[in-house]
Amino acid sequence: MSSQPHGKLRVLFVDDEAPIRQVMQKELARMGHDALICEDGQVAVKALEEQTFDAAIIDLKMPGLTGWDVIDHLQEAAPETEIIISTGHGSLDDAIQALRRGAYDFLTKPTKLVEVQNVLQQIAEKKTLKNKTIALEHQLEAVRGKSELIGETPGMERVKKLVEKIAPTESAVLILGETGTGKELVAKNIHDLSNRADMPFVAVNCGALPENLVESELFGHKKGAFTGADQPRKGLIEVANGGTLFLDELGELDKSMQVKLLRFLESGEVRRVGENEAFHVDVRIVCATNRDLQEMVAEGIFREDLFFRVNTFEIRLPPLRERKDDIPLLARHLVARHLKRRDVAEDILSPEAIALLRAHEWSGNVRELANALEHAVILSDGATIHPEDLPGSVSRIPTDGDHPFQVTNFPRPMTLREIEAEVIQQTLDKYEGDKPKTAEELGIALKTLYNKLNQYEAQSQAEAG
Repeated sequence: MSSQPHGKLRVLFVDDEAPIRQVMQKELARMGHDALICEDGQVAVKALEEQTFDAAIIDLKMPGLTGWDVIDHLQEAAPETEIIISTGHGSLDDAIQALRRGAYDFLTKPTKLVEVQNVLQQIAEKKTLKNKTIALEHQLEAVRGKSELIGETPGMERVKKLVEKIAPTESAVLILGETGTGKELVAKNIHDLSNRADMPFVAVNCGALPENLVESELFGHKKGAFTGADQPRKGLIEVANGGTLFLDELGELDKSMQVKLLRFLESGEVRRVGENEAFHVDVRIVCATNRDLQEMVAEGIFREDLFFRVNTFEIRLPPLRERKDDIPLLARHLVARHLKRRDVAEDILSPEAIALLRAHEWSGNVRELANALEHAVILSDGATIHPEDLPGSVSRIPTDGDHPFQVTNFPRPMTLREIEAEVIQQTLDKYEGDKPKTAEELGIALKTLYNKLNQYEAQSQAEAG
C-alpha cells in the first residue's frame, strides 16, 4: 500500500477573496495537505454535507452565509473538525466569541503562511495523539502482556525468525492457526518490531462485529448516515492511520465487505458511510484466520483476489499439542503474567502438575492453557501449583469414551430449542467461553453462534421482565 504522510490533513478553506484562495490552493498542497477551496459560506456548507474534514480555515466576513454560519453548521454536523478563524476584521470580541465556540485558533489577515503551517502541524499532532488514545482504549478490551513469543521448539523458532524478517517491511501478512494459538500476539510482535511501533496497533475481530455495522466499524460514518448515527464516527481503519491494522477472523467477512476491503487495500482510500469523498489512510495490514481460505476460495465464499492481496507472507502457528516441549516454559510465563510478576521460580509448578499439562491435548491451545493456569494460581494462592489446583478437565486424563456433552442426560423433557441452548452452553463451558472454538466444534458459523446467543439473552430478559 502506498505510503501517505502521517501529518496529512483534509482541510476546508473558505474565503471570498480570489487571490487568497489561489495562493492557499497552492500552499496547502505544498504543505502536504488535501484542500478543498470554497469561495463562500454556501459552497462550504454544501461541501460539509458531502464529506468531513480534519480542519477548516474560515473567513468571518463573507456575503451571504457568514463564517459564523459555517462554524455553526460545522459544530452541528462535524464537531470533531478543528476550526481556525482567519479574518481581516478581527477584534478582541471576535476572538473571545471564536474561543467560546470552540475554535482551535484565531489568525488575523494578512496571515503569514508559516502561521498557517504551524497551526495545521499542531492539529495533525493532536489528531495522531487522539488516534493513539482511541487505539489504546480499543486494546484495553483484551489486555495482554508484552508481545513476546514464548517457545524454543523448532516450530516456534521458525515463527520467530520469520517475524523478525517480515516485521521491518511493509508487506501484508496472513497468520494461520487454530483458535487460541496466539495469532494476535504474533501480529502485535510484527508491529512492535516494525518502523510503525510508535503508532497505533488496532485489532479487529471481524467475526464479532455486528453484521449490519461492519462497514461503519471499519470505515466510519457521518452524522445521520443511518438510524442511530447521532454523531460522526471514525472507523477503526482511520484510527490505525500510520500504524498496523490487525484483522482477526478474516474469513468471517461476507462477500460485500470483502469487496469493500479489497478496494481499500488496492487504493489506500477510506470513504465513511454516508460520504461521497474518499481520503487516504496509511496502514499496514496483518490478517489472521483459523479457517482454510484456499478451500473457501474454491467453494466461492472468499474472493481469490482478496486472498492473494492479504497473503504476501504467510505464517503458520503450530498448535500447542505439536510443541509440548514448550509447555513448561510457556506455563511459567503465563503464571508470572497472572501474578503480575516479571518472572517466577522454576519450581512454581510441581513435576506432577507439569506432567499433567504435557499429557493434556489442549484443543483450545495457549488460550485454554492460560485459563487453566489462572484457575490454578487462584487456588494455590500464588504458591507452588499442584495437580489438585488445576481444573478438572486438565487434572483428569481423558479417555476414548469422553464426550464434550451428553444430550441424553437432561433432567427433564425439553424442547428442541432448549436442547440446542443447552448443547451450546455446554460446549462454551468446555472451551471456557471461547466462541470461535465453540462454533468450530458445533459446525456452525461464528456469526450464527453470536446470533443464537443474542436470541437466548433477549428471551431470558423478556422472561425475567
